[in-house]
Amino acid sequence: MRRSLALIAPLVVLAGCGSAKPVRTVVVQTGGTATTPTATAATAAATGTTAPPPAPGASAAPTGGVPPQQVVLPRGDRLTVNLRRATALRVAPGGRVVARLAAKTQFGSPTVLAVVAKRPGWYGVLSPQIPNGRVGWISARAALVGYANGFSVHASLGHRQVVVRRDGKVLARFPVAIGRPGNGTPPGTYAVTDKLRTGDPATSPYGCCILALSGHQVNVPQDWGGGDRLAIHSTDAPATIGEAASLGCLRAPETVMKLLVQVVPLGTVVKISA
Repeated sequence: MRRSLALIAPLVVLAGCGSAKPVRTVVVQTGGTATTPTATAATAAATGTTAPPPAPGASAAPTGGVPPQQVVLPRGDRLTVNLRRATALRVAPGGRVVARLAAKTQFGSPTVLAVVAKRPGWYGVLSPQIPNGRVGWISARAALVGYANGFSVHASLGHRQVVVRRDGKVLARFPVAIGRPGNGTPPGTYAVTDKLRTGDPATSPYGCCILALSGHQVNVPQDWGGGDRLAIHSTDAPATIGEAASLGCLRAPETVMKLLVQVVPLGTVVKISA
């Protein structure tokens, strides 16, 4: 990646990964800032959406948002929305505000949310600002741009394996370490919030690369100081891959993670099943 396409993020520690050592990370972005609200290749790259842009009218939302009933996606694609300005996250359509979502995540990535439910004038989204298993709601008329996302990720804890698909076709299949007894990886539906490079793959407990997820580790040890975010990441202990060894995160081979941080779009849904 060219240096001009990356942003330096603050020190970050992801929970459930087996180390409290701070790691300086680089936010992975594959293009420049979008200048128009249409889903061109440039704007798709700016939000981490590396799949080809959909047909006109399929996913792009004009400035100010668009009612959900007007959004028509290609078959099999999922809607993701890139926030352009801060917006309220609510417990239900028109309900109580639980958080204000900024246009950037805590790690400096564009805020791109997976849409998993729709109501007239509202989008149900996955966000780290809400508990596991819950859906937050944003106005469909907020300042946002929509994108079609043909990627999906499924992690099977029983098989200790992750499968990544694009347009229904398997792009990658690989083994992972899962949460150890007492600190199990929580099953559920999450979304990719950030794509990060550590810059120190030889010594970082997270290896080279991290896909941060919207989910939270549910049984963080009392002496753990690294927060509670879940992630899929590489590791400095590759021998643990395939074992129940982490504090909740999924540890993956480095070669695979190098690919995933390049091609998996922000907002991609990650389903973790027992």
